[in-house]
Amino acid sequence: METFKFIRSMEIADNLLFEKVRSILEQARKQVATIANLAMVHSYFEIGRTIVEEEQNGKLRATYGKKTLQELSIKLTEQFGRGFSVDNLQNMRQFYLCYSKYETVFRIFQDNENQTDKRQNNLSVFQLSWSHYLILMRIENSEVRSFYEIEAKEQNWSISQLKRQYHSSLYERLALSRNKEEVKKLASQGQVIEKPEDILKNPLTLEFLGLAEKNSYSENDLETRIITKIQDFLLELGKGFLFEARQKRFSFDNEHFFVDLVFYNRLLQCYVLIDLKIENLSHQDLGQMQMYVNYYDRFVKLDYEKPTVGIVLCKKKNSNLVELTLPKEANIYATEYSLYLPEKEVLQQKLNEWVEELEEEK
Repeated sequence: METFKFIRSMEIADNLLFEKVRSILEQARKQVATIANLAMVHSYFEIGRTIVEEEQNGKLRATYGKKTLQELSIKLTEQFGRGFSVDNLQNMRQFYLCYSKYETVFRIFQDNENQTDKRQNNLSVFQLSWSHYLILMRIENSEVRSFYEIEAKEQNWSISQLKRQYHSSLYERLALSRNKEEVKKLASQGQVIEKPEDILKNPLTLEFLGLAEKNSYSENDLETRIITKIQDFLLELGKGFLFEARQKRFSFDNEHFFVDLVFYNRLLQCYVLIDLKIENLSHQDLGQMQMYVNYYDRFVKLDYEKPTVGIVLCKKKNSNLVELTLPKEANIYATEYSLYLPEKEVLQQKLNEWVEELEEEK
């Protein structure tokens, strides 16, 4: 028996040792892959710079430019393999033109004693994959591009998530929920969560639920689809959200009440209650949410936590009704939702008109 225990303990020790070594190797492989990807991105930037500089020197004139790139593509492919098609070389050129503000970029063949230090510093310039930059560099507005780049880095967005956030007009929807000074911060800081208003979007886009506008659906249908797609819904809500419960029951004076969706935002350190409405907003909806928020503030939240936020997610909101119904200090908001991706041009026009109105008010 003692021999068996000894052998078993040795097996456990061996397994632990294996797991520790395996973890080290996997982490090392990830770091190597990350460094290799970043080096490739910086190299592509340098290739783009070289092509542009050659153009500016008159060596690649318009009538011969494509032919020259074709010849360059053939030679590079012969020596280095795939990845150097004419289209990709043109993408590298466009990449440099979009990001040419970065003057000191990784030069892999630069020979000086501080090369290693410079290389490490320059690797922080670009922190996303080449596939991310292929999307970003096609965003013409540099401020909007900067916003999506910051968010992609901070939120670790996949390629599909970046595409979805851009096509759902995240920047415009956040901007329309903010004042002019906060809009400026979006381009330089991304979405900063400091107060409840910072989590609002106008509208909340729920195209991933697969509910067609023309089909009839109930509030329960909407809630069930959200729970089924909770990961997508959390991505749409934004930073810091944790899901706690659906149809959360609480009792008061022998009556039972149910909150549709309960979340916690770790950045704001507060509960966020969401009530779903498939019709236009009413003052009864706001009054009901006020009662939910009051209950959570008095009986659920801890002393160190911030006041509870209530959001009524509705088909159509009325800002005047919200202002008339709720006291100014109320931590309750109404937000519209859309079951399809908004037309980017329409939102951009709304944003431009809103900015112009602010300018006229000065």
